[in-house]
Amino acid sequence: MSVNRRKFLTVSALTAGGLGLSSSIFGRQHDEKESPQVAGIVPISVAERKARIAKAQELMSQNKMDAIFLEGTPSCFYFTGMRWGLSERTFGVVIPAKGALVYVCPKFEEDRARELILPAFGEEVRCWEEHESPYAVIVGIVKDRGVQHHSIGMEERVRFFIADGVKKEAAGFEVVDATPITAGCRMIKSPAEIALMQKASDITIEAYKAAFATIVPGMSQTLLSNNISAAFRKLGFSGGASVQIGKYSALPHGSITPQTIKEGDVVMIDGGTSCEGYASDITRTVVAGKPTQRQIDVWNLEKQAQDAAFAAIKIGAPCEQVDAAARAVIEKGGFSTNYKLPGLPHRTGHGIGLEGHEWTNFVKGNKTPMAVGMCFSDEPTISIPGEFGIRLEDCLYIAAEGPKFFSKQSISIEKPFG
Repeated sequence: MSVNRRKFLTVSALTAGGLGLSSSIFGRQHDEKESPQVAGIVPISVAERKARIAKAQELMSQNKMDAIFLEGTPSCFYFTGMRWGLSERTFGVVIPAKGALVYVCPKFEEDRARELILPAFGEEVRCWEEHESPYAVIVGIVKDRGVQHHSIGMEERVRFFIADGVKKEAAGFEVVDATPITAGCRMIKSPAEIALMQKASDITIEAYKAAFATIVPGMSQTLLSNNISAAFRKLGFSGGASVQIGKYSALPHGSITPQTIKEGDVVMIDGGTSCEGYASDITRTVVAGKPTQRQIDVWNLEKQAQDAAFAAIKIGAPCEQVDAAARAVIEKGGFSTNYKLPGLPHRTGHGIGLEGHEWTNFVKGNKTPMAVGMCFSDEPTISIPGEFGIRLEDCLYIAAEGPKFFSKQSISIEKPFG
């Protein structure tokens, strides 16, 4: 997109030729049925979720765990298709190394839980009354399903009071980290998962294209952020993005300071949506008006770093080499080393899937070998405090023939969409 003044459009100037956005639709919720973008989405099948459970049970045996416990986290949804919010009361599911899943539920919420539980993933619900211990219920389930290793895994998102409560009830058991099980399953995405992530990415790009066309000097970051959210709604999705302007774009996660776009400002947009729970995460950085040579040079160096990271992705190689490749380009360009500023202050990329940030990372010291099915962001940043920051972020998946981006990379500082 060329972002000189001649091309600036106001919100009301958007026409039906694109998304048909006008000032009247911003902030108004749209029924997903209105959008053809939601047609053809294929949710994760029962068979695939059952295969996930079987893999988890296999990994439990390999890691000498009798069972794992999950709260209502993304991992719970991953295995069971069930969503449940967190409260001070313990609710979750026990996945044993052998046998059927069992849900742990406050007694007064049993009826609601049974409405949400999919019978294909276990029908047994064990309840606890307000004066009873849910931790004893969890330990009892593990014992009933069979004990071989005297080890209970806790998913990493399980809150401390629950893990500690189970530990106190489980005399003779070790309470351990279940990440080898959950990450061991979730790090490797199936074709169905990749298809959902592709959809989320496609929608994000379409929403960005519509909202970027509304950028005009004098626009606040809040209005631009609202325009992005409205563009997602028009497409039938819930999504959004942060907006950082000028010197605040040098802060990788932005500033709470209210900001207004001026001619010549760097504008950084970072956000996404999700499709059936699977996330997108895309950053585009442009200039409102004609960019300076300094802005162009730094933008081009950032693009070279993103390309170098992508080129370093090799099946079987350690994840850390991707970070090293991006960092080498930025440092050769005259910027600081070892996370110092001005330069690249953070890892080059993170895992992505049901969560925007999940296992594993492109970061120094991470020896995890890259494998088919892994998904990552590729987002080296060049931060120059007091001046501006440039980040280009596209997510990718690793196919048998090598890495593939979900979204087309930016072409230039004036053409953010490939």
